Amino acid sequence: MRSSMLLLGIVASGAQAQVSPKSPITVTGHRWAPFISPMGEPFRARTPTDDTLADWFAKADRNHDGVLTASEMVADAERFFATLDTNHDGQIDPDELAQYEYDVAPDVQAMSKAKRAPGQPSPVIKRPDSNDEDGGSNARADRDRHRDRDEEFNSSLGIGGALQGAARYGLLNMPEPVAAADTDFNRAITLEEFRAAALTRFGLLDKMRQGKLTLAELEAMRPALPSDRHHQKRDANAPDVRIGNPLPPGH
Repeated sequence: MRSSMLLLGIVASGAQAQVSPKSPITVTGHRWAPFISPMGEPFRARTPTDDTLADWFAKADRNHDGVLTASEMVADAERFFATLDTNHDGQIDPDELAQYEYDVAPDVQAMSKAKRAPGQPSPVIKRPDSNDEDGGSNARADRDRHRDRDEEFNSSLGIGGALQGAARYGLLNMPEPVAAADTDFNRAITLEEFRAAALTRFGLLDKMRQGKLTLAELEAMRPALPSDRHHQKRDANAPDVRIGNPLPPGH
C-alpha cells in the first residue's frame, strides 16, 4: 500500500511538471455592466442600488476628503498596475494584457454585448407566433428581430458613432484603456507609461483645470445607457413636419 501511494505521488508530480506555465485563457462571464475606471479597472455592481463609479472613487480618494487629485489618480493607477503585472517584472506584457481583456474585463472586447445595470431588463423582442391571426404580424416580428440584431452588431463595432469597448462603461471614449497606455507601441506597458497615462487622463477629466475632481462632476460625465425603445417606422400618410423649415446652409 505504501509503495502504491508513493507511485501515485510520483505520477501526480510528473503531471504537474508537464503543465505549461502559459495556461489557456478562459473568458469569464459577468452578468452586469461594470463601471470601468479611467485606467481600465472594472467595478461591478452586486445589487440594483450599487453605484460602481462611487465605489471606484472611494477607493481612489486615498485621504477620503471627497476630491480626487492627480497624485491620487497616479497612485490608483499604480495599484491596478500591480494587479495586472502578475509576474512582477515591471511591465504588462502581451500575455498579461490578454489576461486582462479576456478574464479581468472582457467587456472591453469590441464584440461583447452592451450590458445593462442590475434591475434593468433587456428589451423584449417579439418573436413570430405561428398561431397569430394577423397574417402580417409574423413578417413584422421577423423584421424587428433582424433589425434589433443588426443594430446591436453595429453598436458593438462602433458603427454609426456608437461607443465601443470600455468607452460604453467609463468616463472617457477609450475602448481599451490598458492597451492605450502603450505609447511607444512595443507591446509592453511599463509602470512609467501607466503613470503618464493616469496624468493625461486626469487632465482630460479635469475640464475646468481645477486640479481636483468631485464625484458629482464625474457622475455627470457618465454616458447614458442605450434606450430600450425601438425605432418607430414613420407612417407614410403622416404630415411632413419638416415642410416650411429652411434648408441647411450650402443647399
